[in-house]
Amino acid sequence: MANIKVDGKEIEVPDHYTLLQACEEAGAEVPRFCFHERLSIAGNCRMCLVEVKGGPPKPAASCAMGVRDLRPGPNGEAPEVFTNTPMVKKAREGVMEFLLINHPLDCPICDQGGECDLQDQAMAFGMDNSRFHENKRAVEDKYIGPLVKTIMNRCIHCTRCVRFTTEVAGISELGLIGRGEDAEITTYLEHAMTSELQGNVIDLCPVGALTSRPYAFQARPWELGKTESIDVMDACGSAIRVDTRGREVMRIMPRVNEAINEEWISDKTRFVWDGLRTQRLDRPYVKVDGRLQPASWPQAFAAIADAVKAATPEKIGAIAGDLATAEEMFALKTLLASLGSQSVDCRQDGAALDPSKGRASYIFNPGIEGIEEADAILIIGANPRYEASVLNARIRKRWRMGDLPIGVIGEQVDLRYPYEYLGAGPESLSAVIDGSDKFAAKLKRAKKPLIIIGQGALARGDGAAVLAQAAALADSVKAVSGEWNGFAVLHTAASRVGGLDLGFVPGKGGMDAKAMLTDADVLFLLGADELDFTRKTAGFTVYIGSHGDNGAHHADVILPAATYTEKFGTYVNTEGRVQATNRAGFAPGEARDDWAILRALSEVLGHKLPFDSLPALRASLYEEFPHFAAIDTVEQADGSVIAKLGAKPGKMNKAAFASPVKDFYLTNPIARASAVMAECSQLAKNATPVAAE
Repeated sequence: MANIKVDGKEIEVPDHYTLLQACEEAGAEVPRFCFHERLSIAGNCRMCLVEVKGGPPKPAASCAMGVRDLRPGPNGEAPEVFTNTPMVKKAREGVMEFLLINHPLDCPICDQGGECDLQDQAMAFGMDNSRFHENKRAVEDKYIGPLVKTIMNRCIHCTRCVRFTTEVAGISELGLIGRGEDAEITTYLEHAMTSELQGNVIDLCPVGALTSRPYAFQARPWELGKTESIDVMDACGSAIRVDTRGREVMRIMPRVNEAINEEWISDKTRFVWDGLRTQRLDRPYVKVDGRLQPASWPQAFAAIADAVKAATPEKIGAIAGDLATAEEMFALKTLLASLGSQSVDCRQDGAALDPSKGRASYIFNPGIEGIEEADAILIIGANPRYEASVLNARIRKRWRMGDLPIGVIGEQVDLRYPYEYLGAGPESLSAVIDGSDKFAAKLKRAKKPLIIIGQGALARGDGAAVLAQAAALADSVKAVSGEWNGFAVLHTAASRVGGLDLGFVPGKGGMDAKAMLTDADVLFLLGADELDFTRKTAGFTVYIGSHGDNGAHHADVILPAATYTEKFGTYVNTEGRVQATNRAGFAPGEARDDWAILRALSEVLGHKLPFDSLPALRASLYEEFPHFAAIDTVEQADGSVIAKLGAKPGKMNKAAFASPVKDFYLTNPIARASAVMAECSQLAKNATPVAAE
């Protein structure tokens, strides 16, 4: 720690701090454009100038000068920094004057207007006139894809976008070419950006040079209602803010959450909002003579009641989809139990995960933040770049810290960081377990090894055996100890961990999802669209969901429900963290909350559920499963179950592991309804590899 005086106030800060961070710690406001806490230091905007006592007779860039670079006074006094002297004021005004030489007066038509760093800092630290009367330079706009719109005349060359794509996203798609008046940010070959995190450059850009293409000219920030919520496009549960105007979602932005997404979100999370309003189910439908016809709620409920009466209780089943909340799964499970059925399943893909084996057997035990502590990582049957983009960015962040061996068993794909490819399937896993693969020694040497098992290894016939073998490996390399549990299951579905916590799996004598699809007399689909419907021979099918997707196409009755931005709901992310979404707008037409639909249906079926409101439903849920009440906390799982799981390894087959995410942009009904996601998907399919530099 070091003592330093800022504007006369003495503070103690870590000696690795920059002067800018030290000034912020002391409560002084220091303007900046190029500096960002999560990116490397560039020092090229010069807006953060401060005066250092005893230093050179000119202002210093506080972002590029460290606290340890300061010299104490002649008698050992603490070094002094000033942020508000006439020298500093004049220097900042000069820098701002330079920055505005070529910046166009686009504020009235700029999408950044109202939340622009340049606007705010020009008001606070700039001058009221300019001494430059020459013509402004012009820079041609670049096409960098369907997501990010460029107006390069506005660019001030802070290089935040360049540093983000290179350091965080892991691909050098943007760079600065030319010098002086001819300098410009470009993609070199003018092709669309391919990173699934590219939308974050919109938030990073301190001016309006990079803005959201789908959101262009749609709304002004002061018109929008802002609701804090949680993302459900993957199982990470990134913190987001949903901005709405009236009933419509206009954009989705990230919120800072150090434990999960820091301040990044994937492009699917950010740009899927147009899918929330298209292909929506807004009224009930009943199939008559082989065709779905609009119906009233009583007619739809009556048709379901007739089918349930005619069915054998044991042949009634329910499958929960990837976007279902804990509340509606709890309500559906309670309703099925009252009808006399144990056939419920939240594992559409047939993943071999069972809550009876202990919670530690199906969550990402070290936590997403815990990745930064790992000193060796083995990835089995997963492609984290597509299955959990922000988690993959965290792995890359840890790799950039240095000394991290990474091994991959499964598909050989570009993960945006180097790794050792160990093989495609179970035989390679066996080689690591028996020590014949050299990577086994690296895992054993590691103090905190991390073993990530993806759904590509679990959602197959021998999934239970693969899980047990991975647990045996974790036990043998001491990945599970008193302070560290490095056994991590990476989920792809937002609802999966919550469903497993609820026990939304077949009870004694109950059918699993695969059996229900062929043998059920009455099948309830709670937003379940990722099933193989070519195998479907089940009888009467009820679809409760928000979009006219696969499940609705195979239904006899459709009950329209709300999306994650239109209801209050509870989710549990892949690390076991309980999270809550908030209602940002209302569902269209006659669509209702899923739990409310089930409550109304239960009365018609003669098995009325014991709650009439969401608080009453949650009270019942918390009574049976208390950990759901602790929002934003992770209930620690008992790591000893990993050793028990690994004690009974089964026999694995020889088929290679394959990631379940084949198309990153089209993984759920909302994404498939989005025109923006469809364009991105098509672009990704047509992309040709670009030669390395």
